[in-house]
Amino acid sequence: MPIVNAYAAQDANSPLAPFQIERRDLREHDVQIEILYSGVCHSDVHQARSEWGPSLYPIVPGHEIVGRVTAVGTGVSRFRVGDLAGVGVMIDSCQHCESCAEGLEQYCENGHTTTYNSREKDTGNLTFGGYSTSIVTTEKFVLQIPPSLRLEAVAPLLCAGITMYSPLRHWKIEEGHKIAIVGLGGLGHMGIKLAAALGAEVTLFTTSQSKAEDALRLGAHHVITSSDKEAMKAARASFDFILSTVPTTHDLNPYLRTLKRDGQLVIVGAIDPVGVHGGVLISHRRSVSGSNIGGLAETQEMLDFCGEHGIVADIELINMQDINAAYDRMVRNDVKYRFVIDMASLK
Repeated sequence: MPIVNAYAAQDANSPLAPFQIERRDLREHDVQIEILYSGVCHSDVHQARSEWGPSLYPIVPGHEIVGRVTAVGTGVSRFRVGDLAGVGVMIDSCQHCESCAEGLEQYCENGHTTTYNSREKDTGNLTFGGYSTSIVTTEKFVLQIPPSLRLEAVAPLLCAGITMYSPLRHWKIEEGHKIAIVGLGGLGHMGIKLAAALGAEVTLFTTSQSKAEDALRLGAHHVITSSDKEAMKAARASFDFILSTVPTTHDLNPYLRTLKRDGQLVIVGAIDPVGVHGGVLISHRRSVSGSNIGGLAETQEMLDFCGEHGIVADIELINMQDINAAYDRMVRNDVKYRFVIDMASLK
Protein backbone atom coordinates (compact mmCIF):
# COMPACT_ATOMS: atom_id res chain seq x y z
CA MET A 1 0.00 0.00 0.00
CA PRO A 2 1.51 3.37 -1.02
CA ILE A 3 2.53 5.77 1.76
CA VAL A 4 1.82 9.43 1.01
CA ASN A 5 2.44 12.72 2.77
CA ALA A 6 -0.49 14.52 4.40
CA TYR A 7 -1.49 16.95 7.14
CA ALA A 8 -3.63 15.64 10.00
CA ALA A 9 -5.12 16.58 13.34
CA GLN A 10 -4.54 13.97 16.05
CA ASP A 11 -7.34 15.20 18.30
CA ALA A 12 -9.81 18.07 18.62
CA ASN A 13 -7.30 20.41 20.23
CA SER A 14 -4.16 19.77 18.21
CA PRO A 15 -3.13 21.81 15.17
CA LEU A 16 -2.82 20.09 11.81
CA ALA A 17 0.70 18.79 11.31
CA PRO A 18 2.68 16.62 8.87
CA PHE A 19 1.53 13.01 8.82
CA GLN A 20 1.88 9.98 6.59
CA ILE A 21 -1.08 7.86 5.48
CA GLU A 22 -1.61 4.67 3.52
CA ARG A 23 -3.59 4.76 0.29
CA ARG A 24 -5.03 1.46 -0.87
CA ASP A 25 -3.57 -0.49 -3.75
CA LEU A 26 -5.33 0.11 -7.07
CA ARG A 27 -8.43 -2.02 -7.60
CA GLU A 28 -10.13 -2.84 -10.91
CA HIS A 29 -12.36 0.25 -10.92
CA ASP A 30 -10.09 2.64 -9.03
CA VAL A 31 -8.52 5.88 -10.17
CA GLN A 32 -5.34 7.21 -8.59
CA ILE A 33 -5.03 10.99 -8.57
CA GLU A 34 -2.06 13.22 -7.82
CA ILE A 35 -3.64 16.05 -5.85
CA LEU A 36 -2.66 19.45 -7.21
CA TYR A 37 -5.06 21.65 -5.24
CA SER A 38 -7.30 21.12 -2.24
CA GLY A 39 -9.96 23.61 -1.23
CA VAL A 40 -10.46 24.54 2.41
CA CYS A 41 -14.09 24.33 3.53
CA HIS A 42 -15.42 25.68 6.83
CA SER A 43 -16.65 22.15 7.53
CA ASP A 44 -12.98 21.10 7.59
CA VAL A 45 -12.53 23.31 10.65
CA HIS A 46 -15.67 21.97 12.33
CA GLN A 47 -14.65 18.35 11.82
CA ALA A 48 -10.96 18.77 12.65
CA ARG A 49 -12.08 20.35 15.94
CA SER A 50 -14.94 17.86 16.61
CA GLU A 51 -17.51 20.65 16.56
CA TRP A 52 -20.08 18.49 14.75
CA GLY A 53 -19.83 15.56 17.13
CA PRO A 54 -16.92 13.19 17.76
CA SER A 55 -14.57 13.00 14.76
CA LEU A 56 -12.49 9.98 13.80
CA TYR A 57 -8.81 10.65 14.49
CA PRO A 58 -6.33 11.03 13.02
CA ILE A 59 -8.29 13.21 10.60
CA VAL A 60 -6.96 14.38 7.24
CA PRO A 61 -9.51 16.96 6.01
CA GLY A 62 -10.20 18.10 2.46
CA HIS A 63 -13.12 17.33 0.14
CA GLU A 64 -12.53 19.82 -2.67
CA ILE A 65 -9.88 17.92 -4.59
CA VAL A 66 -8.49 18.67 -8.04
CA GLY A 67 -5.61 16.80 -9.60
CA ARG A 68 -4.27 14.67 -12.41
CA VAL A 69 -4.78 10.94 -12.96
CA THR A 70 -1.58 8.95 -12.45
CA ALA A 71 -2.92 5.38 -12.69
CA VAL A 72 -6.19 3.56 -13.44
CA GLY A 73 -7.52 0.08 -12.72
CA THR A 74 -8.13 -2.42 -15.50
CA GLY A 75 -11.91 -1.81 -15.43
CA VAL A 76 -11.77 2.00 -15.66
CA SER A 77 -13.30 3.43 -18.84
CA ARG A 78 -13.83 7.17 -18.25
CA PHE A 79 -10.30 8.23 -17.29
CA ARG A 80 -6.82 7.85 -18.67
CA VAL A 81 -3.45 8.69 -17.17
CA GLY A 82 -2.87 12.43 -17.55
CA ASP A 83 -6.54 13.44 -17.36
CA LEU A 84 -7.67 16.19 -15.00
CA ALA A 85 -9.96 14.83 -12.29
CA GLY A 86 -11.79 15.93 -9.17
CA VAL A 87 -13.17 14.36 -6.00
CA GLY A 88 -15.81 16.05 -3.88
CA VAL A 89 -17.55 15.33 -0.59
CA MET A 90 -18.37 11.65 -1.26
CA ILE A 91 -16.28 8.66 -2.30
CA ASP A 92 -18.93 5.92 -2.01
CA SER A 93 -22.58 5.11 -1.33
CA CYS A 94 -24.63 1.93 -1.14
CA GLN A 95 -25.53 2.16 -4.87
CA HIS A 96 -28.80 0.24 -4.48
CA CYS A 97 -31.24 2.35 -2.43
CA GLU A 98 -33.90 4.51 -4.05
CA SER A 99 -31.87 7.70 -3.76
CA CYS A 100 -28.74 6.14 -5.26
CA ALA A 101 -30.81 4.68 -8.11
CA GLU A 102 -32.05 8.20 -8.88
CA GLY A 103 -28.53 9.65 -8.91
CA LEU A 104 -29.00 11.31 -5.52
CA GLU A 105 -26.11 9.63 -3.75
CA GLN A 106 -25.88 12.53 -1.31
CA TYR A 107 -29.16 11.30 0.20
CA CYS A 108 -28.17 7.61 0.26
CA GLU A 109 -30.58 5.91 2.65
CA ASN A 110 -27.80 3.70 3.95
CA GLY A 111 -25.39 6.59 4.34
CA HIS A 112 -22.81 7.75 1.83
CA THR A 113 -19.11 7.50 2.64
CA THR A 114 -17.50 10.91 2.99
CA THR A 115 -14.08 11.69 1.58
CA TYR A 116 -12.68 12.05 5.10
CA ASN A 117 -13.81 11.45 8.68
CA SER A 118 -15.62 8.28 7.60
CA ARG A 119 -14.94 4.58 7.09
CA GLU A 120 -14.75 2.57 3.90
CA LYS A 121 -17.78 0.30 3.60
CA ASP A 122 -15.85 -2.85 2.69
CA THR A 123 -12.73 -2.55 4.88
CA GLY A 124 -13.77 -0.29 7.74
CA ASN A 125 -10.58 1.70 7.22
CA LEU A 126 -10.60 5.43 7.88
CA THR A 127 -11.04 7.69 4.88
CA PHE A 128 -8.47 10.45 4.49
CA GLY A 129 -9.09 13.61 2.48
CA GLY A 130 -7.39 16.04 0.18
CA TYR A 131 -4.77 17.54 2.49
CA SER A 132 -2.45 14.91 1.01
CA THR A 133 -0.40 14.33 -2.10
CA SER A 134 -2.62 11.69 -3.68
CA ILE A 135 -5.91 9.82 -3.37
CA VAL A 136 -7.32 6.54 -4.70
CA THR A 137 -11.05 6.12 -5.15
CA THR A 138 -13.57 4.32 -7.30
CA GLU A 139 -14.13 5.73 -10.80
CA LYS A 140 -17.84 6.38 -10.22
CA PHE A 141 -17.02 9.04 -7.64
CA VAL A 142 -14.38 10.80 -9.74
CA LEU A 143 -15.39 13.88 -11.73
CA GLN A 144 -14.12 15.31 -14.99
CA ILE A 145 -12.68 18.83 -14.78
CA PRO A 146 -13.17 21.28 -17.67
CA PRO A 147 -9.65 22.13 -18.91
CA SER A 148 -10.65 25.70 -19.77
CA LEU A 149 -10.95 26.76 -16.12
CA ARG A 150 -8.21 28.01 -13.77
CA LEU A 151 -7.48 24.78 -11.98
CA GLU A 152 -6.78 26.04 -8.47
CA ALA A 153 -10.02 28.05 -8.50
CA VAL A 154 -12.05 24.99 -9.57
CA ALA A 155 -11.45 23.15 -6.28
CA PRO A 156 -14.16 24.97 -4.23
CA LEU A 157 -16.75 24.13 -6.89
CA LEU A 158 -16.66 20.56 -5.60
CA CYS A 159 -18.35 21.60 -2.34
CA ALA A 160 -19.30 25.29 -2.28
CA GLY A 161 -20.24 25.30 -5.96
CA ILE A 162 -22.45 22.22 -5.92
CA THR A 163 -24.01 23.18 -2.57
CA MET A 164 -25.39 26.29 -4.27
CA TYR A 165 -26.04 24.81 -7.73
CA SER A 166 -28.11 21.86 -6.49
CA PRO A 167 -30.99 23.86 -4.94
CA LEU A 168 -30.97 26.33 -7.83
CA ARG A 169 -31.46 23.44 -10.25
CA HIS A 170 -33.90 21.50 -8.07
CA TRP A 171 -36.21 24.51 -7.80
CA LYS A 172 -35.67 25.25 -11.51
CA ILE A 173 -34.32 28.78 -11.14
CA GLU A 174 -33.98 30.45 -14.52
CA GLU A 175 -34.48 33.69 -16.42
CA GLY A 176 -37.46 35.63 -15.08
CA HIS A 177 -36.99 34.54 -11.47
CA LYS A 178 -36.18 37.05 -8.74
CA ILE A 179 -34.00 35.39 -6.12
CA ALA A 180 -32.00 36.44 -3.09
CA ILE A 181 -28.85 35.10 -1.45
CA VAL A 182 -28.43 35.59 2.30
CA GLY A 183 -24.78 36.07 3.20
CA LEU A 184 -21.70 36.80 1.11
CA GLY A 185 -19.04 34.24 1.96
CA GLY A 186 -17.63 31.09 0.40
CA LEU A 187 -21.10 29.79 -0.41
CA GLY A 188 -22.82 33.10 -1.08
CA HIS A 189 -20.32 34.35 -3.62
CA MET A 190 -20.77 31.13 -5.62
CA GLY A 191 -24.53 31.42 -5.34
CA ILE A 192 -24.47 34.89 -6.88
CA LYS A 193 -22.29 33.77 -9.79
CA LEU A 194 -24.35 30.66 -10.53
CA ALA A 195 -27.78 32.24 -10.17
CA ALA A 196 -26.81 35.16 -12.40
CA ALA A 197 -25.47 32.74 -15.03
CA LEU A 198 -28.79 30.88 -14.91
CA GLY A 199 -30.49 34.15 -15.84
CA ALA A 200 -32.08 35.08 -12.52
CA GLU A 201 -32.30 38.59 -11.12
CA VAL A 202 -30.13 38.31 -8.01
CA THR A 203 -30.24 40.30 -4.77
CA LEU A 204 -27.80 39.93 -1.90
CA PHE A 205 -29.03 40.24 1.68
CA THR A 206 -26.13 41.28 3.89
CA THR A 207 -25.57 42.69 7.35
CA SER A 208 -22.71 44.82 6.02
CA GLN A 209 -23.22 47.49 3.37
CA SER A 210 -19.46 47.39 2.77
CA LYS A 211 -20.03 44.15 0.82
CA ALA A 212 -22.28 45.83 -1.74
CA GLU A 213 -19.55 46.70 -4.23
CA ASP A 214 -18.15 43.19 -4.24
CA ALA A 215 -21.61 41.65 -4.59
CA LEU A 216 -22.27 43.73 -7.69
CA ARG A 217 -18.88 42.75 -9.10
CA LEU A 218 -19.76 39.08 -8.63
CA GLY A 219 -23.00 39.48 -10.57
CA ALA A 220 -25.67 40.60 -8.10
CA HIS A 221 -28.16 43.13 -9.44
CA HIS A 222 -29.20 44.55 -6.06
CA VAL A 223 -28.00 44.64 -2.45
CA ILE A 224 -30.20 45.01 0.63
CA THR A 225 -28.79 45.61 4.10
CA SER A 226 -30.91 43.37 6.30
CA SER A 227 -30.71 45.75 9.27
CA ASP A 228 -32.36 48.48 7.18
CA LYS A 229 -36.00 48.11 8.25
CA GLU A 230 -37.34 50.35 5.50
CA ALA A 231 -35.45 48.46 2.80
CA MET A 232 -36.67 45.13 4.17
CA LYS A 233 -40.23 46.43 4.26
CA ALA A 234 -39.96 47.63 0.66
CA ALA A 235 -38.77 44.16 -0.38
CA ARG A 236 -41.76 42.30 1.06
CA ALA A 237 -43.39 39.71 -1.18
CA SER A 238 -40.90 40.32 -3.98
CA PHE A 239 -38.75 37.16 -4.28
CA ASP A 240 -39.51 33.78 -5.79
CA PHE A 241 -36.68 32.04 -4.01
CA ILE A 242 -34.12 32.68 -1.26
CA LEU A 243 -30.94 30.73 -0.47
CA SER A 244 -29.69 31.22 3.08
CA THR A 245 -25.97 30.48 3.46
CA VAL A 246 -25.54 31.87 6.98
CA PRO A 247 -23.89 29.21 9.19
CA THR A 248 -25.04 30.66 12.51
CA THR A 249 -28.46 30.78 14.11
CA HIS A 250 -30.47 33.77 12.95
CA ASP A 251 -34.06 34.94 12.59
CA LEU A 252 -35.55 33.74 9.29
CA ASN A 253 -38.82 35.64 9.61
CA PRO A 254 -37.64 38.95 8.09
CA TYR A 255 -36.41 37.07 5.01
CA LEU A 256 -39.54 34.93 4.77
CA ARG A 257 -41.65 38.09 4.57
CA THR A 258 -39.82 39.04 1.38
CA LEU A 259 -41.01 35.89 -0.42
CA LYS A 260 -43.90 35.99 -2.85
CA ARG A 261 -46.81 33.60 -2.61
CA ASP A 262 -45.50 30.03 -2.95
CA GLY A 263 -41.96 31.31 -2.45
CA GLN A 264 -39.27 29.02 -1.09
CA LEU A 265 -36.51 29.72 1.42
CA VAL A 266 -33.80 27.05 1.29
CA ILE A 267 -31.24 26.60 4.05
CA VAL A 268 -27.78 25.31 3.14
CA GLY A 269 -26.06 26.37 6.37
CA ALA A 270 -26.23 23.88 9.25
CA ILE A 271 -28.21 26.02 11.71
CA ASP A 272 -31.07 25.85 14.17
CA PRO A 273 -33.49 28.49 12.85
CA VAL A 274 -35.02 30.87 15.36
CA GLY A 275 -38.72 30.02 15.70
CA VAL A 276 -40.40 30.55 12.35
CA HIS A 277 -43.74 32.32 12.75
CA GLY A 278 -46.50 30.15 11.32
CA GLY A 279 -48.46 33.19 10.19
CA VAL A 280 -45.59 34.34 7.99
CA LEU A 281 -45.73 31.00 6.16
CA ILE A 282 -49.50 30.64 6.05
CA SER A 283 -50.20 34.14 4.76
CA HIS A 284 -48.47 33.50 1.41
CA ARG A 285 -48.13 29.70 1.34
CA ARG A 286 -44.40 30.10 1.83
CA SER A 287 -42.08 27.17 2.53
CA VAL A 288 -38.78 26.52 4.28
CA SER A 289 -36.57 23.69 3.01
CA GLY A 290 -33.01 22.42 3.26
CA SER A 291 -30.57 21.20 0.66
CA ASN A 292 -27.37 19.17 0.70
CA ILE A 293 -24.67 18.87 -1.95
CA GLY A 294 -25.59 17.35 -5.31
CA GLY A 295 -25.29 13.81 -6.60
CA LEU A 296 -22.56 12.75 -8.99
CA ALA A 297 -24.48 13.48 -12.20
CA GLU A 298 -25.56 16.90 -10.95
CA THR A 299 -22.04 17.73 -9.78
CA GLN A 300 -20.67 16.88 -13.21
CA GLU A 301 -23.43 19.00 -14.76
CA MET A 302 -22.38 21.89 -12.49
CA LEU A 303 -18.73 21.55 -13.51
CA ASP A 304 -19.68 21.50 -17.19
CA PHE A 305 -21.94 24.54 -16.68
CA CYS A 306 -19.09 26.40 -14.99
CA GLY A 307 -16.82 25.46 -17.86
CA GLU A 308 -19.28 26.88 -20.38
CA HIS A 309 -19.73 30.12 -18.41
CA GLY A 310 -16.20 30.59 -17.12
CA ILE A 311 -17.26 30.35 -13.48
CA VAL A 312 -14.73 29.61 -10.73
CA ALA A 313 -14.39 30.59 -7.08
CA ASP A 314 -12.62 33.70 -5.85
CA ILE A 315 -9.71 32.23 -3.91
CA GLU A 316 -6.57 32.87 -1.91
CA LEU A 317 -3.89 30.29 -2.66
CA ILE A 318 -1.89 29.13 0.36
CA ASN A 319 0.84 26.64 1.19
CA MET A 320 0.02 23.54 3.21
CA GLN A 321 2.18 24.84 6.03
CA ASP A 322 -0.17 27.83 6.45
CA ILE A 323 -3.30 25.76 7.10
CA ASN A 324 -3.62 26.46 10.83
CA ALA A 325 -3.40 30.21 10.29
CA ALA A 326 -5.97 29.84 7.49
CA TYR A 327 -8.33 28.03 9.87
CA ASP A 328 -8.07 30.88 12.38
CA ARG A 329 -8.71 33.41 9.63
CA MET A 330 -11.76 31.48 8.42
CA VAL A 331 -13.25 31.56 11.90
CA ARG A 332 -12.78 35.36 11.81
CA ASN A 333 -14.34 35.54 8.31
CA ASP A 334 -11.04 36.90 7.04
CA VAL A 335 -10.99 35.41 3.53
CA LYS A 336 -12.36 36.38 0.13
CA TYR A 337 -13.80 33.91 -0.46
CA ARG A 338 -12.13 30.50 -0.24
CA PHE A 339 -8.68 29.25 0.69
CA VAL A 340 -7.13 26.69 -1.64
CA ILE A 341 -3.97 24.74 -0.78
CA ASP A 342 -1.25 24.40 -3.39
CA MET A 343 -0.33 20.78 -2.72
CA ALA A 344 3.06 21.20 -4.37
CA SER A 345 4.06 22.80 -1.07
CA LEU A 346 3.68 19.45 0.69
CA LYS A 347 6.07 17.44 -1.48
